[in-house]
Amino acid sequence: MPNDDNKKFIGFNQQVIDEFRAHHGRVGGPFEGGRLLLLTTTGARTGTPHTTPVGYFPDGGERVLVIASAAGSPKHPDWYHNLLAHPRVTVESGVFTYEAEAVVLTGEEREQAWARAVDADPGWAEYQRKTDRIIPVVALHAITDGGPGKINASSPGEAIKVVHDAFRRELALIRKEMAAGNGTLGAQLRVNCLTFCQGLHNHHTGEDTMMFPFLADRRPEANPVLKRLSEEHEQIAVLVAELRRAVADEDPAAARAEVERLTLDLEAHLTYEEQELIPLLDSPA
Repeated sequence: MPNDDNKKFIGFNQQVIDEFRAHHGRVGGPFEGGRLLLLTTTGARTGTPHTTPVGYFPDGGERVLVIASAAGSPKHPDWYHNLLAHPRVTVESGVFTYEAEAVVLTGEEREQAWARAVDADPGWAEYQRKTDRIIPVVALHAITDGGPGKINASSPGEAIKVVHDAFRRELALIRKEMAAGNGTLGAQLRVNCLTFCQGLHNHHTGEDTMMFPFLADRRPEANPVLKRLSEEHEQIAVLVAELRRAVADEDPAAARAEVERLTLDLEAHLTYEEQELIPLLDSPA
C-alpha cells in the first residue's frame, strides 16, 4: 500500500494532469510558465500505463528532450525505468497527442544536451550535485505518420485557437528567457528560437497548402480574408528569417529586437485569423 507521502504525490500529479488536459497545456503552481508535457509510459513490471507531468526542452525537428532528475534523488524516476523496458511512449503537448520512441542519450550527445540544459537552468546542476548517479537525458522522437499527431480540440475552430495559443505561450517563454539572459544568447535559447521558427513555418505552410484551399473551395466569400492571411504569412516569414539570422550570428540584441517585432506582427495576425476563420470553420457550410 502506498504511504501518505506517496498518496500526496500521486494526488498532486493527478491534479496537474487534469489541469493540463483541461486547459490545453496551461497549468499553475510550480509548473506555471514552464515547458511541460504529459508522458505516458508502460509499467516495466505491471505493463499498465502511467502518466507523469515532465518538463522538457525543445530540440528542433521531431524530438524533445526530458531529463530523469527526480529532483536529485538517488534513484531514477519510475517513468525512466518504464521507458527503458518499453521505449514506445505517448506524449501530450497540450495541443497534440502523439506516439514517440524514447532514446536515452549517451556520450558526447548526452553531454552537449546536458550542458545546454544547465546553461538554461542551473537547477539541473544542483540536482546532479545531490546524487551519485548520472542523471539521464532522454530524447522523445515523434512517430506521427507525416502529421503533428492527434489535435486536442473538439472542432476545427477550437483547433486553430489551441494551436495559436501554444505559439503565443512559447514566444512569451522565449521573450522571458531573453530578458533573463544578461545580454547573452545561450545554446538552449538558440535552439528554442530555431525550433519555434520551424514550427511556425510548418504551421503556415500547412494552412497555405491545405486549410486555405479547402476554405476557398467551399466558402468563396472568404477569399479576400484568405488572400490577406497568405500575404501576412509572407511578411511573417521575412521576420522569421531575420530572427534566424540574428540567432545564427549569436547577436543577443538583434535577436531580442527581432523577437519583439515578430511578437507584435504575429499577435495581430493570429487575432485576425481567429476573428475571421473560427466562425467559418465552426458554422454549417
